[in-house]
Amino acid sequence: MTRPRARDLGLPFPGQPGPLNAITDVPGVAVGFCTLTDPARKMRTGVTAILPRPETEPQPVWAGHYALNGNGEMTGTHWINDAGYFLGPILITNTHGVGAAHTGATRWMIGHYADYFANHHAWAMTVVAETYDGVLNDINALFVQPEHAIAALEARSFGPVAEGSTGGGNGMITYEFKGGTGTSSRRITLGGQDYTVAALVQANHGIRPWLTILGKPVGELIPDGAFYGTEMGSIIVILATDAPLSGLALRQLAKRAALGIGRGGTPGGNNSGDIFLAFSTANPGPMPQFAPAVTLKPELNIDLLDTLYLAAVQSVEEAVVNAMVAGEDVPTVKPEGRTCRALDHTRLREIFAG
Repeated sequence: MTRPRARDLGLPFPGQPGPLNAITDVPGVAVGFCTLTDPARKMRTGVTAILPRPETEPQPVWAGHYALNGNGEMTGTHWINDAGYFLGPILITNTHGVGAAHTGATRWMIGHYADYFANHHAWAMTVVAETYDGVLNDINALFVQPEHAIAALEARSFGPVAEGSTGGGNGMITYEFKGGTGTSSRRITLGGQDYTVAALVQANHGIRPWLTILGKPVGELIPDGAFYGTEMGSIIVILATDAPLSGLALRQLAKRAALGIGRGGTPGGNNSGDIFLAFSTANPGPMPQFAPAVTLKPELNIDLLDTLYLAAVQSVEEAVVNAMVAGEDVPTVKPEGRTCRALDHTRLREIFAG
């Protein structure tokens, strides 16, 4: 059964989405999942893979990183902060799966860029991010293994992106509703050129009283089933664009994810790792060590990026809601005996119809 998305329920999100309203609207970006579910083993977890470029030769992916609250992990960000780029895929999984996902992604990169690793002093500094799924999954069982990261990468596609309990989002909770993976995109025009800005989130943050959707206090209007009381989660936001941006502009773009999640009501709770990465698929080219001493690449004027920033905020805001709208009721494993409820579509329609 195909579940509706937020716009299908009549939620009037602003902005013009791309044809898929997904991160795969950015040309060349592919997404894959490995979803691991076995209730008998208390297993509900997985791996999400994002491949920014479809090439077989290694090329830098220009990027910027920002952490609103650092109670979490995203590997490779020290190098992104210093160099302004990364190589290879982005993976998102659970907190205890970071090492296994990193190993799997490294193996995949060594195979995918075989000549580069065989004939040069190449190294893989894979980007792997996490959020905690220990309420709905036995996280200490270490279900995520390197082969699951490879499987997510091999399952990548350029089409619609499955949301909710998919990949790394399988065991995640958002504002005490079932959450997980969500995505959205926006089309904009800058300098006479059309560009896409898009977000993919692994949403596992917030408590019910905070939840606001498009200005309406949805958490207060649908209080049933809340069971946290205090913040226990995190959110990873990946922003993608085909706009040519400097490293500084990409860091500024990553910062706007904080405004996007803030529109949903979260203040960025102390226990929440709110960690963001923005990348651009523009300006393909060789790895820096093989480039000439002087390089030239076009970049949008940073003083003219307000339209881009607004598109990022809107995409993140909608992606979080899409993650919740895709949810279904799931029993908890720690503690046992409770249920993480899906966001009630009927009540949500009524709230926005009134």
